[in-house]
Amino acid sequence: MFLLKKILSTLVLPPLGPLLLILAGLILGRRHPRGGRLLAAVGLIVSVVLMTPASVGLLLADLESHPPITDEALGQADAIVILAGGMRSHAPEFGEGTVNARTLERIRYGARLARKSGLPVLVSGGAPQGGTAEAEWMKRSLQEDFGITVRWVEAASLDTRENALLSARILHPEGLRRIALVTHAAHMRRAEAWFKSAGFEVLPAPTAYFTDKHPDDAEDSQPGASGLFLAAAPSMSAAYAGWYAIHEWLGLLAFRLSS
Repeated sequence: MFLLKKILSTLVLPPLGPLLLILAGLILGRRHPRGGRLLAAVGLIVSVVLMTPASVGLLLADLESHPPITDEALGQADAIVILAGGMRSHAPEFGEGTVNARTLERIRYGARLARKSGLPVLVSGGAPQGGTAEAEWMKRSLQEDFGITVRWVEAASLDTRENALLSARILHPEGLRRIALVTHAAHMRRAEAWFKSAGFEVLPAPTAYFTDKHPDDAEDSQPGASGLFLAAAPSMSAAYAGWYAIHEWLGLLAFRLSS
C-alpha cells in the first residue's frame, strides 16, 4: 500500500503530473486537435501556477493556518513529538547517512522547545527505503548536534497516519496524551488530524513556514522593481512549495476519505 501511494503521488504531483497532461494533449491532438491543444494548455498552465509565488501562496494559505506555539501552550504539554521528514542516505561527511534538510528543520525547532520546556521528546519515523530508520538518525542528531536527550524512538511508521498510531502505542500507556507536535507548518493540518484521531490532544508547534503572513510594512523595506519581479516570478523555491502544498491537500483528501 505504501509503494502504491508513492507511485500514485508521483504520477499526480508536479513535475510529472502536469507533464503527463501535456503529453496526453499532444497524443490526443493527432486525432482531436482542439481537445489536444486544450489539454496540453491545461498542463502548461498548471505547471506555471504551481511554480508562481502568488498562486502557490493561495494554496498554502489554509494549510499554514497555525501560528507558532506560545510558551503558555507549550507549558500545558506532556511531551514533544517530532515527525520525520526524510533522510539523506549518502552523507559521507557524516560517515553514513543523516537527516535531510526537511527533518533538520523540524528537529532544530523541537530541540529549541525541549530546551525551553524541559519536556521529554519522542521522535517518529521509520525506514521507507530500508536500512536505518529516520527516527534513529533524528535521535543521533538531536543528541550529538543539539545536546537533547530523546526518551522515545518510534522507528516503524511509514506515513503520518502510522506516526500517530504508533506514537500512541508508546505514549498512551504512560498516560501522556497532550503533546506539542512539531512538523512543517504546511503539514500541520494533516498531522494534527491524524494525531487527534489517535486519541491525542494536540498543541500544534509548526515550523518552516513557506509563506510570510506578517510582512514588514515599513516604507524603507519595500523592494524595488527588480525585487518585485524576482518575488513574483516563477522560481525553484516556489515550485517546491507548490509541490508540498498539493501533496498536503491530497493527503487531507485521503484522510477525509478514510475517516
